[in-house]
Amino acid sequence: LISALTSGLLTVGPRFGGALDDAARMFKEAHDGGSSPKRFVDDCKKNNTLIMGIGHRIKSLSNPDQRVVLIKNFAKKNFESTPVLDFALGVEQITTTKRANLILNVDGCIAVCFVDMLRSCGAFTTEEVEDLLSFGCLNGLFVLGRSIGFVGHYIDQLRLKQPLYRHPWDDITYIQELAGECQGDLASPKGGASGAAAAAVAVAAAAPEVAAAQGDRPESPCGEGVRRAMEGSCTVA
Repeated sequence: LISALTSGLLTVGPRFGGALDDAARMFKEAHDGGSSPKRFVDDCKKNNTLIMGIGHRIKSLSNPDQRVVLIKNFAKKNFESTPVLDFALGVEQITTTKRANLILNVDGCIAVCFVDMLRSCGAFTTEEVEDLLSFGCLNGLFVLGRSIGFVGHYIDQLRLKQPLYRHPWDDITYIQELAGECQGDLASPKGGASGAAAAAVAVAAAAPEVAAAQGDRPESPCGEGVRRAMEGSCTVA
């Protein structure tokens, strides 16, 4: 159990879980610095900086994430003020004009609402709020929730007498981006193939054997990149 839990926790990083702290920092600093949502988006675009807490692979304006809806409505109803949330929603209004799925996602919503809650609840001084946010307490919340999930998965696999779990190759989300986008971003700055792209090609090459070993499974859209690479319609140099 401990080995399973710790190995799962070691997957937490800037792009998985760490988005909460980064989103809180980015939106808080932009709001406190007097920036407007449009200026913030323009600056991020100019500096080629990802806006943490914005964007979802599946959810969009027409298919909203109900977790975001619940958290946002709760904050509006119960918090004394929500200036950082309002700023983030202003950013969302701009980013969604570019693409419908560039919404304020659940990580971003939790992050900005947490900042507003700490600042408006009256329990902390401004200095204490800054300290808490700098300590990575938002990542701590993420780790708590995921730890419960990791333990639950471990117990369920034993209960169901399942062997060591290997995730289906066609449902690994990074495969689509690396093997399916066929864009220059697969190349390193010097023009050679990046290590990640090479790894994607290796996975694509092994995909038929893996698929045969797994038997028939419902395919997810995330496997499209691998299939395209296998069929020769996508060249990774």
